[in-house]
Amino acid sequence: MAELIFTEDPRDSRLDDFRDLSTADRRPDRPGGRGLVIAEGTVVVERMLASRYPVRALLGVERRVRELDLSGIDAPAYVTSAETMAEVVGFHLNRGVLAVADKPAPVAVSDVVAGADVLAVLEGVGDHENLGSIFRNASALGVGGVLLAPGCSDPLYRRSVRVSMGHVLRVPFAPLEDWPGGLDLLRESGFTVAALTPRPNSVPLRGLRAGVTGRVALVLGAEGPGLTDEAIAAADLAVRIEMVPEVDSLNVATASAIAFHEFFGVAAAAATR
Repeated sequence: MAELIFTEDPRDSRLDDFRDLSTADRRPDRPGGRGLVIAEGTVVVERMLASRYPVRALLGVERRVRELDLSGIDAPAYVTSAETMAEVVGFHLNRGVLAVADKPAPVAVSDVVAGADVLAVLEGVGDHENLGSIFRNASALGVGGVLLAPGCSDPLYRRSVRVSMGHVLRVPFAPLEDWPGGLDLLRESGFTVAALTPRPNSVPLRGLRAGVTGRVALVLGAEGPGLTDEAIAAADLAVRIEMVPEVDSLNVATASAIAFHEFFGVAAAAATR
């Protein structure tokens, strides 16, 4: 079980993994940084503790730390006041507890593909909140994995982890560096590749599941520009979410939830096999 260590010294070097999280060039989770993953709040920290991510340490106020199941966790849990915690972190943390973990070995694309009947493939999704929301939607609606084409942000950035409610730590993902040629791998693995686009000549998403047999990969693009022409051309079909004429598109996270739900029956059936 994690050892509870009480400290009120904001300069305590043992708290350095949590220090200055509001300072961009010191962030341990930023690209090119120390490669740490940060979880905020009881729910997200609990998901980190239950994940494959090796926890280095926890920091929080006593009430929040004691809410956690720390059995089997071989990492120190530093307990301090909200004021000291705010001084260390760089801002007042309403959720009252943090955990940091090292990044484990990345998952291979082939392993993500092999473990899923429904996949999400993202191109150019650079907004951390959208990315986190998509992972939360994927987890809730049975999507077995996420592949990240060029232009996507790191899903393990603190804001993405927080917005995903820790589900980014549960849904397997991998970079798809060969783009859009990597979609051929999905076809070879039995996936129908469906690109979401508001283009009027695309196929309506509603009812599409009935006409698609086997596995499906749903390709979504960035907020605003959407998918590139190359990505749409490389898909098996282009699909759209029907909406009133006065609205041309949806937020990508919202669109992902609608698309994932259309194929939720496929994923749910696969989970019971």
